[in-house]
Amino acid sequence: MTFQVDKKKGLDLRKSHLGKTKRMVVKVGSAVLTDENGLNQQVMKNLAQEVSFLVKSGIEVIIVSSGAVAAGRKRLGLQIDKKLGLKEKQGAAAVGQSSLMRAYEDIFDHLGYKVAQVLLTHDDLSNRNRYLNVRNTILTLLDWNIVPIINENDTVSVEELRFGDNDTLGALITNLIEADLFVCLTDVDGLYTGNPNEDFEAKPVHTVARVDKKVKAMAGNVVGALGAGGMQSKIQAAHMVSARGGSSFIGSGRTKAILHKLFACEAVGTFFLPQAEKMQSRKHWIAYVLRPKGYLVLDRGACKALVKGGKSLLPSGILEVRGNFKVGASVQCLDEKGKAIATGLSNYSADDLNKIKGINSVQIEKALGYKDSDEVIHRDNLVVL
Repeated sequence: MTFQVDKKKGLDLRKSHLGKTKRMVVKVGSAVLTDENGLNQQVMKNLAQEVSFLVKSGIEVIIVSSGAVAAGRKRLGLQIDKKLGLKEKQGAAAVGQSSLMRAYEDIFDHLGYKVAQVLLTHDDLSNRNRYLNVRNTILTLLDWNIVPIINENDTVSVEELRFGDNDTLGALITNLIEADLFVCLTDVDGLYTGNPNEDFEAKPVHTVARVDKKVKAMAGNVVGALGAGGMQSKIQAAHMVSARGGSSFIGSGRTKAILHKLFACEAVGTFFLPQAEKMQSRKHWIAYVLRPKGYLVLDRGACKALVKGGKSLLPSGILEVRGNFKVGASVQCLDEKGKAIATGLSNYSADDLNKIKGINSVQIEKALGYKDSDEVIHRDNLVVL
């Protein structure tokens, strides 16, 4: 099967997956929620009405919402085109987050629903226990028929604690709570085979079977305030969700009744099909949530053993250790050309690996004075990329 599915078959597949949806995440970006006047109340009301309709239909809905910084800009009287530093963004987010939640509370209250605010940093999900606690909190809110509204905690986030964007956050939340569908509402209609402003033969891509290089290259065809970099993050988010067996949709949040049209299986936006082979929850956490603390350069034999043989990583295959990390850290495995081939949790620190790289496992105890494991990374804690 090619990456693209023809329109009729794609809509049939869309109908099949949407019909099974019991839980979904809707991510809505700043480009949709805000304008030059701050929060766009009418857009927020339209979104809330659609979410209310879905909840009444028996679908659990979680919202991942941007807009705090933009709302804060308006409250503070800061110019839209003024570039903000990190501290200024954090201050604007602190002011704007309350405005954002107050708007959601008022709108949903009118529809008969309560909402709850959940603010997260990447650190909350990189710790396995806190990761599971976040899951339990969200599921409890859903049991209480409350609509969780999740945002990155911009007021405290620094570079190492950031998700990078709410597309990534939305995908991680989708997989965390095992939602069936991730909806990304933005300021563009979806993917096209070419730039529709320059290529008269450019056609919309309604269904994507798998995310590959061709699909990623299509991000450059996007026309709108979003820009190519923004669409890249949305495609990567869809890829993350598909790896855990979920579907994704990218469409215009400014289109009237976009969620109604999606569930009516109209030919709107771009729908991403799930992968047939579902990645285990723990391995997904290792591959997509954790950030590498170091790198291991492997020889050809070790690369083949990991990629083709499904083996654990032994010290004999390590050529070079990069970084300063502790036992249990996430490390990325590279081939001799620097290409990432796998990621996993190290059984040894960087200092100890520098002492045992290239030797047989039977020599570990002699080199270190102890041996906790024959493997540097056990295959149960390793994911081939």
